[in-house]
Amino acid sequence: MALAVIMPRQGQSVESCILTEWYKAEGEQVSKGDLLFAYETDKAAFEEEAPVDGLLLARFFVEGDEVPVLQNVAVIGVEGESVEEFRLRGNPDLSKNEEVEIKGAPEEIEAVTPGPLGTVSDSQSKGRTTISPRARKLACKKRVVLDAIHGSGPGGRIIERDVLEAIRQGKRLTPLAQKKMEAEGLTVPAGSNEDCGRYKTGDLVEPAPSAAGTTGLEGTGSYTDTPLSNIRKIIAGAMLRSLQNSAQLTHHLSANASPMLELRRQVKARQKEGYAHNITLNDMVCFAVVRSLLLHPGANAHFLDNNIRQFSQVNLGLAVDTDRGLMVPSLLNADRLSLPGLSLSLKEMADKSKQGSISPDLLVPEAASFTVSNLGNYGVEMFTPVINLPQVAILGVNTIVLRPAVLPDGNFGFQPFMGLSLTYDHRALDGGPATLFLAEIKKQIESLSTDLL
Repeated sequence: MALAVIMPRQGQSVESCILTEWYKAEGEQVSKGDLLFAYETDKAAFEEEAPVDGLLLARFFVEGDEVPVLQNVAVIGVEGESVEEFRLRGNPDLSKNEEVEIKGAPEEIEAVTPGPLGTVSDSQSKGRTTISPRARKLACKKRVVLDAIHGSGPGGRIIERDVLEAIRQGKRLTPLAQKKMEAEGLTVPAGSNEDCGRYKTGDLVEPAPSAAGTTGLEGTGSYTDTPLSNIRKIIAGAMLRSLQNSAQLTHHLSANASPMLELRRQVKARQKEGYAHNITLNDMVCFAVVRSLLLHPGANAHFLDNNIRQFSQVNLGLAVDTDRGLMVPSLLNADRLSLPGLSLSLKEMADKSKQGSISPDLLVPEAASFTVSNLGNYGVEMFTPVINLPQVAILGVNTIVLRPAVLPDGNFGFQPFMGLSLTYDHRALDGGPATLFLAEIKKQIESLSTDLL
């Protein structure tokens, strides 16, 4: 009996996934446990295995498709079995991703009356196809004329990849204008057409001469347009919303890093004797932050419209730089861990983020009550971190620099100082409490000792 393979739900916050790669072709024999396809959420990547032995009878999506969770992706069975009953079924939330019908464009029509953004007019009556909600949203935003697009999805459906390719190729003109441009080597008028309708054949002009070896507009030199990756879009949207929807202010302070560096030397010395934990400077800072948050719960909070939600436990977010982009996984109940335990947990969390195996539920901003972002390894002496809303604050950790100071023996010399940059939401925290919290972090860093090992 044929069995459907569905798109798994990776976390309660995930509504759809991007199918990134097929490992098996239609008609290919598969065994239970064989890798069928790879997929990714906003920030994590996964692979799906075949649940049974059999023949891969059908694949309902292509690489690059956005697939709703719990939707049928493929069917495994025996040769000759029907797969029609499995097509576009199996998703209880399909109404949220309802496909929108549009009408194809007859090529012989040169100009038609524009309909709503991302659609074509009723006068274009030959052929019918569908467009995914994600593709329709992008087409509306970029004012792309869909009658020039041929869908590459199942059944000729227009998907986001098709719209991106249309944007890259500048397809914002009528079908006959497209033919005339390709046949006669014409081009559109100088200037962008992103916010207007479409070009007709009468709008086309002779291409302007350009210097050899260059592409693009005259005088701009060569360039390459790269569509935003899925994770880049998520990061961009989150950063913009954060700055638009909160009152952010940053305070800078420095902590004497001598106790921290001494503790680090002790860790290295003990490692030579078999000590298991490689506790880093960042681990020490995070431990100091956790202790400080317990004493200043106003910073261990979320700003939720008319409420400020303070947490009794510390769920620590840590910014991790990965090959796929910036990720901020959360370590739940970090306040229950010792310094060695915190160090081990942070390392495991960072490794899973880099491997793409971290749970999506730990990547949403709501999972953490406070975030730490460390740019010290890059030599950054001061920066302004952006809050991960709805959190009310984030700590930026800077590099260690030598500064003149009075030494413990009373003489004047140089001491290592670590810069700390606290960005907080002034809607939730005033300057006084924010400064006291930052000063507490400084105090905790300067109080680190080998007793914590």
